[in-house]
Amino acid sequence: MTAISPALSSLRRLYFVRAAFALLWAVLVGVTGAKLGPVSVTLVVLYPLFDVGAAIVDARASKQSQNVTGLYINIIVSLAAAAGLALATATSGIPGVLRVWGAWAIVSGIVQLIVGVGRRKLGGQWPMIVSGGLSVGAGSSFILMSGQPTPALTAVAGYAALGGIFFLISAIRLGAAAKKAPAVVGIV
Repeated sequence: MTAISPALSSLRRLYFVRAAFALLWAVLVGVTGAKLGPVSVTLVVLYPLFDVGAAIVDARASKQSQNVTGLYINIIVSLAAAAGLALATATSGIPGVLRVWGAWAIVSGIVQLIVGVGRRKLGGQWPMIVSGGLSVGAGSSFILMSGQPTPALTAVAGYAALGGIFFLISAIRLGAAAKKAPAVVGIV
């Protein structure tokens, strides 16, 4: 059996946690997101804050072995998204939430795409690369949806669920790649 580096093992665990969070979050938003109420507002703001925490964990685990600039950019973008979403829930309702979420999805999707491409030699990154690209398209569609007569948060729930599935696939692929490769010294 091949040893997995602590950084790769940490990344794999993080992807599993992100998958579970995204899938649970999607279910909760699907159940509570018909209108903006205390629970749905909390969930909407919580998602990018969770992304901040995940990026911090990722950057700490990866800083010895790779460039983490993209992760730091993601932290700043996600913090701005959380603030923008809090403001949008208070002032613009669901259309504002969809506009902010869309802008965040576009920018964070580009960052995820760049980070995934940089990590592709690790294995297990193609789902992250595809997810980043899809995020850009989804973000654009959220912005367009915000102008519809009855926009709903269910679209962001679907987006989060799909993202969770991509994180799960990537975590599984990281484990499979680690078993095939010689002992990994660190993340490249």
